[in-house]
Amino acid sequence: MKYQDCVEAAQAPDAAADGETGGSFASCDANINPVTGLATDYLNHFNEAIMLLEMLSSCPDCLNEFLAWQPMSYREHFAVSGFRARAQAIACYDAADPQVRGALDAIASTMTAMLEATRAALRPGIPQQAAGLIAEAAAAWLKPQIARAGAIINGEGDARTDAPAAPQAVVDGLMKR
Repeated sequence: MKYQDCVEAAQAPDAAADGETGGSFASCDANINPVTGLATDYLNHFNEAIMLLEMLSSCPDCLNEFLAWQPMSYREHFAVSGFRARAQAIACYDAADPQVRGALDAIASTMTAMLEATRAALRPGIPQQAAGLIAEAAAAWLKPQIARAGAIINGEGDARTDAPAAPQAVVDGLMKR
């Protein structure tokens, strides 16, 4: 299916019972939420970093892999992914409700800031025990953020109230522990 079909479907009025109009992504790929037009595949980018953090205590060699992790926006992730409907995922993202897309982007920005701060703290040569504690704390904080992002992607969250705290405030709070 062409991604233009998804964009046209997203721009068509929805026959919602509450009278609101919104996008309908019924013609989108099965791995793209038909309500929000977003794909949970994007969260794999963050899950990879979390997995490396969780392994860091028992596998010090994971530090270099974690330090090599680079942030990517939704569009950047799909542009380089092996996702079979990557062009469609980007088109559906672009056509998604700006408030929903903004809520996801806000959580992604906060997770990215946390991961970048964690990378800065986990400099080469850091004692293994300290690295493990930092990695554990970061992973523990990131997991609920992944769940929040997943809820927004799956249309289960409220984009107006699910926005996370400002990224720097979250990083500052976590690093004080």
